[in-house]
Amino acid sequence: MEYMKIGHTDINASAITFGAMPIGGGTWWSGSDDKVSIDTIHRAYDLGINTIDTAPIYGLGHSEEVVGKAIAGQRDKYVISTKATFDWDTGEGRFWHEVDGHKVYVAHGYKDIIKDCENSLKRLGTDYIDIYYTHNPVRDPAWLEKYPVEDTVRALMDLKKAGKIRCIGSSNVDPEHIEAYMACGCEIDIIQRKYTILARGVEENILPICEKYGMTFHAYAPIERGLLTGTVTKDRVVPPGDAREDQAWWAPDKLPHAIDFVDGLKDICEEYHCTQTDLAIAFIRHNRPYVNVIYGARKIKHPEAGAATVNVTLRDDTVAEIRRRAEELEAKYGG
Repeated sequence: MEYMKIGHTDINASAITFGAMPIGGGTWWSGSDDKVSIDTIHRAYDLGINTIDTAPIYGLGHSEEVVGKAIAGQRDKYVISTKATFDWDTGEGRFWHEVDGHKVYVAHGYKDIIKDCENSLKRLGTDYIDIYYTHNPVRDPAWLEKYPVEDTVRALMDLKKAGKIRCIGSSNVDPEHIEAYMACGCEIDIIQRKYTILARGVEENILPICEKYGMTFHAYAPIERGLLTGTVTKDRVVPPGDAREDQAWWAPDKLPHAIDFVDGLKDICEEYHCTQTDLAIAFIRHNRPYVNVIYGARKIKHPEAGAATVNVTLRDDTVAEIRRRAEELEAKYGG
């Protein structure tokens, strides 16, 4: 396993992060088993993956609780990241979505973030969080007036000064949100956004800002919820409420074409003696030492596959060819 410092901190994280969204279960990821999830986290650590990314919204607290059980008695071995701003059944903030019969709200106020952190600390069974994200930014001007950036930043910085969090991150943000946080004195060390062969938008605006400020980039959904592994068949049906339901390439009219694209990468896999999963991760890590990859897992085979991906390094011409094929797919069928 390779390791890297997070932003300007001394946090030493594995280059592959254990993505704990699937172990939250619920409608998003049905069929998760807590004992298997805990065994999977322990197996990941044995493979060198010491970093875990979770959030309260993943299973409405359940993912954090499972992570807490897995790291009990060995907290100092792990780097834990979780997030603020989502809560459920509170009636506070902007209504976002209904999940498994619960109404989920987004709130960026000072008291909301402090409360979110305290709740996460309890569920995780720890007294500090290594990386603490705001899960989504405020985009609506009306809500920005209710939740000024200054209040959000003050909460994050107070938590850091109190030793309850070690590092501040922002998830699903755009460049203007990052700049606004920093203008208020926020010490941001890591940015989290989706980044895959088939979702490369961050290359235009987010990756350059990470390079500019020396931030780490935390890439999530790198294998498109499993689509880029080469194991998905064209007759796959996404059940209602599943985490893949709103993913563009999982739509019934696009899935067959996406699978053809993935199957078409086999010639490159053969050249590099690697799997399609290895190829997907190597593509987004190519010449980017500041990119840390979140690999979702809930069975032992998942971290085993994720850990192996660090062994593949692609040539520039190979990356260019993968990009050309992806752009051809997108030109024909959209993204």
